[in-house]
Amino acid sequence: MVGTEETRLVVLRGNSASGKSSVAAGLREKFGRGLALVEQDNLRRVVLRERDRPGAANIGLIDLTARYALDAGYHVVIEGILYADHYGGMLTRLRADHRGPTHAYYLDVPFEETLARHATKPIADAVDETELRDWYRPRDLLPGRLETVIGAGSALHETVARIMSDTGLAHLPATDR
Repeated sequence: MVGTEETRLVVLRGNSASGKSSVAAGLREKFGRGLALVEQDNLRRVVLRERDRPGAANIGLIDLTARYALDAGYHVVIEGILYADHYGGMLTRLRADHRGPTHAYYLDVPFEETLARHATKPIADAVDETELRDWYRPRDLLPGRLETVIGAGSALHETVARIMSDTGLAHLPATDR
């Protein structure tokens, strides 16, 4: 078992440029200290510099990092593309092991919108439309209907407010860590 009955685990999934990182940053800004961000891109691309493939080391590192933070009393937001076939097993086990509430969200944004959003990102010149199209998986939901789907029509502040409310984070105090 991992975490406590009070710790919250939030999983944010979706395609590239669907808004996951912005939502995670918004959650941290609203909550304050005591909320750990476990970002797939940082652990996979920066820390390990590996490709996203089944069985890759970043899957275990994401799991280990989330478990460590939960055991230390942090609420945890895991965010990333987190393809269901690569990360689904790990996320299912983590959810089963977590003592507190776990909430999962899938940001469902059409490819054309992700393309427009991607054009505003710093990596826009390094990743082209062909790569984005290769990465894109429509409605790549986890089995078991465990995720709440949030569509492209939900504004950033609405999505953050919804998740803060759904998870109970809106009613919990930040820590003085």
